[in-house]
Amino acid sequence: MSIRALIVDDEAPARGELRYLLAAHPEVEVVGEAAAAGEALALAESVRYDVVFLDVELPGMTGIEVARLVLDRRERPAVVFVTAHERYAVDAFAVEAFDYLVKPVEPERLARVVERLARQRRAEAPPVEKIAVVSAGGAKTLLDYDAVYWIEADGDYSRVHTYDRAYLATSSLRELEELLPAGRFARIHRSHVVNLAKVAAVRRGAPDRIRLALDDKEQTELDVARRQTRALRERLRL
Repeated sequence: MSIRALIVDDEAPARGELRYLLAAHPEVEVVGEAAAAGEALALAESVRYDVVFLDVELPGMTGIEVARLVLDRRERPAVVFVTAHERYAVDAFAVEAFDYLVKPVEPERLARVVERLARQRRAEAPPVEKIAVVSAGGAKTLLDYDAVYWIEADGDYSRVHTYDRAYLATSSLRELEELLPAGRFARIHRSHVVNLAKVAAVRRGAPDRIRLALDDKEQTELDVARRQTRALRERLRL
């Protein structure tokens, strides 16, 4: 996942040096540069970016004032101040700066900032609610979670069942179970995981056991293992 960055500094050599240091991090894409406050604000309105590396002393207004304006956006970017002066640190963190780098920027210090930015981006990324399966001809297909009715173990792989088809997934049942949202899917047997939204009825099975009837084309019925029965009863409020 790339990190789109703006560089704002009134000195061209300083912008070039930071751009050079950021080039060591392939996850960072510099999408724009500005030399003055007004230019920076105009750029911020015209491109998508995740972080701005911002000098404090700029023509037009201070970097602190620029930070207040860009942080007022609905999609708040991270602001990393890059300045030759330590005395602005208190003001910088008062506007909720992500970090504060003192020139000359040390590559190791910048690397730590980039790693923190990457972790934040990963944490903010919406989950991908799809399962990769193999369709006819060996092509990979992505199935929405809502299309999945149940999954069964198939050795080191899995069989993913939709309303009227079954697909091979190269992930194990355990791997898929860890991927799926626990609030919507449940392990009912060592070999089966079920989408609870697809359960049409619950029937009595063997003593102290229940069976789930699904509303797929085949009207599949699956036994719930004894050790999963109590927990599933509680989840289904039976």
